[in-house]
Amino acid sequence: MKLKVCGMKYVENIQQVADLQPDYLGFIFYEKSKRNFEGIIPEFSNSIQKTGVFVNEYIEIVISLVEEYRLDAIQLHGDESVAYIKELNFQLEQSRELKIEENKQIKKKKNQHYISKNKVEIIKVFGIKDEFNFDVLKPYLEVVDYFLFDTKGKERGGNGTKFDWSVLENYPFDKPFFLSGGIGLEDVEQVQKILKSNLPIYALDVNSKFEIEPGKKKIEELKNFKKEIFV
Repeated sequence: MKLKVCGMKYVENIQQVADLQPDYLGFIFYEKSKRNFEGIIPEFSNSIQKTGVFVNEYIEIVISLVEEYRLDAIQLHGDESVAYIKELNFQLEQSRELKIEENKQIKKKKNQHYISKNKVEIIKVFGIKDEFNFDVLKPYLEVVDYFLFDTKGKERGGNGTKFDWSVLENYPFDKPFFLSGGIGLEDVEQVQKILKSNLPIYALDVNSKFEIEPGKKKIEELKNFKKEIFV
């Protein structure tokens, strides 16, 4: 079971959360979000996957930010089509191959080792409220690494409310997914219960329920949550 802390914004707070060793840290690149990220991501452990969150963004901009911030994963929180994701995967792979070739040349010139960039993970988000037609996921099965199920609301995430998790009992696929949507410290018992099910839950995604203000996380509460769930 993995933990993703999303909506990071402030350098010092990012470092404090990174010190808790979550598996993913999410940075939102969406101007309409209260947690829109601009600035510098501090250095932290390579074991933490830097995740960029995008909403119907131009592929060229996504690629540019992947390269600028060395993102390990992309979370698509808009209405991105299968064709969009196929093209994104294609351009990501081209970019990766180019970087590998550039690193080979650097190695030849400077006699240094290089590390090739791993494949960037693709996480596709779907909003759920009281019901959901899982058939809409079928075309995406071959083009994404994970799904993420969040609460359908006015905002593109960070609404602070949970959807009816019993809807997931009808999830028909083996594709692993992130569980998101208003998960807080008060939900530990409910989380523990659903984790005992046969659902392929890959990670928990937390955000607004652990905030002092949008983008600034409560360190002690995150620490306690991780201790309760990830024992």
